[in-house]
Amino acid sequence: MTQVLLPRALDELWDFLEEDPNTAVYSGGTDLLVNLRGGRINPSRLACLERIEEIRGVRDAGAAVFIGAATTHTHLLENSLVSSEFPVLTKAIRVLASPAIRNMGTIGGNIVNASPAGDTLPPLYALDAEVEIVSRKEAKRMPVSDFIVGPGRVRLGANEIVKGVWIRKAPEFNVRHFEKVGLRKSQACAVASLAAALSLSEGGKIERARLAWGSVGPTVVRSAEVEEALLGRELEIQMLAEVARLVERAVSPIDDVRASAQYRRIVAGRLLLRLAESGCKN
Repeated sequence: MTQVLLPRALDELWDFLEEDPNTAVYSGGTDLLVNLRGGRINPSRLACLERIEEIRGVRDAGAAVFIGAATTHTHLLENSLVSSEFPVLTKAIRVLASPAIRNMGTIGGNIVNASPAGDTLPPLYALDAEVEIVSRKEAKRMPVSDFIVGPGRVRLGANEIVKGVWIRKAPEFNVRHFEKVGLRKSQACAVASLAAALSLSEGGKIERARLAWGSVGPTVVRSAEVEEALLGRELEIQMLAEVARLVERAVSPIDDVRASAQYRRIVAGRLLLRLAESGCKN
């Protein structure tokens, strides 16, 4: 039976990792346990992060918000600061897996797993979130778009962990939208998803735009060309249909058991059209 360690502070965790480099770190464990049972990983020990207070919870840091890596999705759904400042993230978490998974799974796990279909990732890309990485010797930050380099691949060195994610407040965004398309209405892995944060002028013109698509490339896709094509224009269907053609060229989906690459390409463009309706509600 694999030994499970329960450090209560980061210094204690560093000791465990230095004692045995084959120790696997986890928090909720919703994906780790699947990989263990499937024989895809074989760590000598497990170190659970859920009791380390430094990497749990949500903290208001003035211009930004810190979300600890070991914070569960359910906690984020119930947090008023997150829902008021980052409703696009809340909308994504609301359709993430099932209540049981949201009760156990954490935002840090979703980031480190680096699945192109990870529901929290498009909002984090659209919000220009930064990942904080710590070791015994140092702490550093990098954009989530730099941290994730491919499916299941992140820039995390030996004896480093993700402490949490920093998101700058952006009250100027008055349209915040998330939608995903799956093969069923609940507990669905995304065929394609879109997170959007737009700033509209009083006259209804788009002044700023951040868009991020999930499950249509090896990592979350953002396109400067698409975002720039929206600027200075009104949020209406005809314009969005025109820009959707740029989206279809910007994404690079694959064929798999859930959908063909061509279907994903079309859906990615069509998701953009939803912003017209979303803009009417904001």
